[in-house]
Amino acid sequence: MAAPDWSTHPRVMKLRRRSKAGNTLVVTIQNFRSHRTGRHAALVAHYGFLSVFPLLLVFTTILGFVLQNRPRLRDQIIDSAFNRIPIIGETLRKNPQELKGSTLVLILGLVAALWAGMRAFNVLQSALDDVAEIPMNKRRSLLRTRARSLLGIAVVGGAQIATAVLTSLVAVSGVRVLHRVLLVAGAVLVNTFVIAAAYRWLCVRRFSWRQVAPGAIAAGVVFAALQIVGTVVVGRAIANADAVYGTFASVIALLTWLSLHALIALVGAELNHALPARRYA
Repeated sequence: MAAPDWSTHPRVMKLRRRSKAGNTLVVTIQNFRSHRTGRHAALVAHYGFLSVFPLLLVFTTILGFVLQNRPRLRDQIIDSAFNRIPIIGETLRKNPQELKGSTLVLILGLVAALWAGMRAFNVLQSALDDVAEIPMNKRRSLLRTRARSLLGIAVVGGAQIATAVLTSLVAVSGVRVLHRVLLVAGAVLVNTFVIAAAYRWLCVRRFSWRQVAPGAIAAGVVFAALQIVGTVVVGRAIANADAVYGTFASVIALLTWLSLHALIALVGAELNHALPARRYA
């Protein structure tokens, strides 16, 4: 015997008939389950996580090229914030001479990072199509899906770097309150625009900017808050941890950070799908 649907419980139905916002919330939660949005968010985070270590490899290789035969620059970098980066920071402090540039390693790292990043955006496109309930025979071909993924990597990656810089300035700088507010507002605007663009361009169905605005604004605000809090918490945790536990803490923090971002972005899409707000009829 199937369990009763929680959304039709008398108390829930009373809320749905009384409140537009309450009914919209219930519909969003129902769609989250039926569209397997949690599973999609986990897959996006998984492939995003896989792309990080090839990127660290690329960064290490580039650093090896830069520091080669430059002992003064190497000493400056060792004394900078670079020595807090997991794995790389420990090598910089103890064996900086081990950082060597390799063209082959650089190419392999870029290819691996690109592959994992494309897989993440392929899943994201599938997730947004599921949210919009697009039939399978109406979805993009394999080639067009990967082309959109490349575009998504360029746009979203660039925007995340920009917002990370802005929120890092807010978290660690001593600027005035007004300047901090402006930096946060800038991060929110960048996040909101990029998320709205992803909703419009990565899904097969064409949405207007107005249609994607509610979910994009909500996700953009939460993204900025997560980035500010994450910069402070993770930075302090890494600074106060030893090499082994600092590396484990960084991995856990990174997985959590990616999972939360993927989940929030897809919940914003579900919110757009449930709108406009209306009472249960």
